Amino acid sequence: MSERELIAAALLARESSYSPYSGFCVGAALLAQSGRVYTGCNIENAAYTPTVCAERTAFFKAVSEGERGFVAIAVVGSPAGNVTQLAWPCGVCRQVMMEFCDPQRFTVIVAKSEEEYEKRTLADLLPEGFGPDNLA
Repeated sequence: MSERELIAAALLARESSYSPYSGFCVGAALLAQSGRVYTGCNIENAAYTPTVCAERTAFFKAVSEGERGFVAIAVVGSPAGNVTQLAWPCGVCRQVMMEFCDPQRFTVIVAKSEEEYEKRTLADLLPEGFGPDNLA
């Protein structure tokens, strides 16, 4: 799957965002090593703490269906309407990625559109991250 196709899937997932409090709509598309794509959107809650980010929604869907290896994730987020900015994953989402991904190989793509995006490895976004290998 191309980066643009993954971004397109994230843009589509963003349309399902439940963000009545912040108005900040996020979509994510996670590419598994199997080739399957899992999408997620942010889901807010009036109590705030139970809110779940789009990235974690995608990861939890994938893991709950037995996936354990991942290649890349595309993330798009911005206030409701057109995507106007790059929305990098929060620290909690980066930590979840660290649990399931090789930080040197896993690619995080953040996009405004299929044509305008940036990408980094998880290692770039979470240097000196703590993961399963630290417990071995």
